[in-house]
Amino acid sequence: MEQVTWEALSKTEQTLVSEAMAIRRNAYAPYSRYKVGAALLDEVDVVHTGCNVEGADLTLTTHAEMMAINSMVKSGILRLKAIAVVVKANMGKGMPCGLCRQKINEFAADRNVHVLGVNLNDAEEIRDIYRSSLNELLPFSFGPGALSDPSDLSDASDNHRSPPS
Repeated sequence: MEQVTWEALSKTEQTLVSEAMAIRRNAYAPYSRYKVGAALLDEVDVVHTGCNVEGADLTLTTHAEMMAINSMVKSGILRLKAIAVVVKANMGKGMPCGLCRQKINEFAADRNVHVLGVNLNDAEEIRDIYRSSLNELLPFSFGPGALSDPSDLSDASDNHRSPPS
């Protein structure tokens, strides 16, 4: 994992961060007050966004990364190439939680997918940006390949798209 500057990001990464910052404003987090925005780039270069949505019992909370991935899947695409997550936190690096890392792993184009963690300051401006790979965040992952040969799962969806490897 490396700390990077805005200027060091590619134009695509800057777009993902900007989109994640924008959608974060729509987060519904009245209980934790921990608003999260996520934006991902799918394998056909379309951006999908998501924000967290809490429920009073907190078990029905939808994470921003999961919402962005669900949006991608709804569109008929099953692989993502990069994802940015934006939070405002006094500690940490703004990276996805363990559940979200696992979901990213399920739909990642490969283990080198870039994951950007962005922390905002109190003025909602970028304080820190960290870049990592999925492999670094989830080194000994469990995914579709652990269950069987992924090519055996080609009938896993109605339109016979292969799941990610």
